Amino acid sequence: MTYHIEIDGQLPLVENVPARVNVETGERYFAPETVERLQQAVWGRCRPVRTVETPVYEYGALA
Repeated sequence: MTYHIEIDGQLPLVENVPARVNVETGERYFAPETVERLQQAVWGRCRPVRTVETPVYEYGALA
């Protein structure tokens, strides 16, 4: 799965993150070691492999 979070107006993405899935609810969750690696990547200890530009929409402005 792709993990994303907003930090200081930035939206870092981490692709191909292994996740566990609850078969009854479909909820996805991460192993503790996965969370630790995500935190290291997101808080700037890793260099991104690429950068993407994405559009932003304001719900109230939609016709």
